Amino acid sequence: MPPARVAETLRALVVTGSTLACAGTAHQIVNLCLLRRPPEHPPPVTAGVSILVPARDEAHRIAPTIRSLLAQRGLSDAEIVVLDDGSTDGTADVVRAAAGSDPRVTVLTGAEPPPGWLGKPHACAQLAAAARGEILVFVDADVVLAPHAVAAAVAVLRGPRPLDLLSPWPRQITSGAAARLVQPLLAWSWLTTLPLRLAERSRRPSMAAANGQFLLVEADALARAGGWRSVAGAVLDDISLARAVRTSGGRTGLADGSRLATCRMYASGRELRDGYRKSLWAAFGSPVGAVAVGAALAVVYVLPAAAAVTGSRVGALGYSAAVVGRILAAPWCGRWWDGVAHPVSVLTLLGLLASSWSGRRRGALQWKGRPV
Repeated sequence: MPPARVAETLRALVVTGSTLACAGTAHQIVNLCLLRRPPEHPPPVTAGVSILVPARDEAHRIAPTIRSLLAQRGLSDAEIVVLDDGSTDGTADVVRAAAGSDPRVTVLTGAEPPPGWLGKPHACAQLAAAARGEILVFVDADVVLAPHAVAAAVAVLRGPRPLDLLSPWPRQITSGAAARLVQPLLAWSWLTTLPLRLAERSRRPSMAAANGQFLLVEADALARAGGWRSVAGAVLDDISLARAVRTSGGRTGLADGSRLATCRMYASGRELRDGYRKSLWAAFGSPVGAVAVGAALAVVYVLPAAAAVTGSRVGALGYSAAVVGRILAAPWCGRWWDGVAHPVSVLTLLGLLASSWSGRRRGALQWKGRPV
């Protein structure tokens, strides 16, 4: 291709990418206006609530989680059930020590997942089977809840526009450069791309989003969806469960959980890499889908920034829009100034995506000692 044609094509791509970056940030602003926000002073919960915690080798961080669950206010009939999923580090002992003699806490010993099941769906299935509440609240062992978190989330779940499954998105606590680059993309991605109100009204499973770190579901809706068995082999079990609930006729939605819950997913760059490698391959359906999404991200969020460095005003506009979008997502993760490195964040994510598919093709993916 002649150099002039190459330059013309690049200019067209910069214009396209910058336009889409501006559109994405504008859509994000609309979503922020429409996002469900839990009340700061929720009414007491009269329904039975089961707070369910799957835990595998979480002794180093589960104690604050348990203490935060015991401190929940406004729950008249609640139980806390922790499933020790084959831990080898004394997780159950830490839970019992944190709970003391509180009768609300029960610790179960989990069974190994049978063929066709992944570890977390199987653990959650055992928890759901043991629960007696009308509302099931799944909380990961790296999540710490504010004292009003469960009551506030239930107020949204059963509020004026009731849902069958609610995901109040927690604030992600990051440490290290890799986490500060990648973790903010979790909330930023759905804020930018998912039309929240349309998604809530739609029955299309593809428009479901969820985060299993803090997830509420009506027990009868979970049963109608086939329970956790319906997502037994799903790597992205939270999104798959939301899709199953939709398929069975239920409604799912997101809420602002930044003031309700915090989550420190990874303590090191190596943990982050392994965590994303195990599941990122499943995010876009196929290698073709992954390549398409990766190319789109590069055109919209990397190319304009590169063009801006060479003096392109259009590229600078697209890059600025991307940075503003990251700043708007800061309540859910990170520091606002980390948004300046957004193109680097996207490139890091694309590297993890390629590594995830490579590991998938080689059958080398594992998580906590179990194959994925």
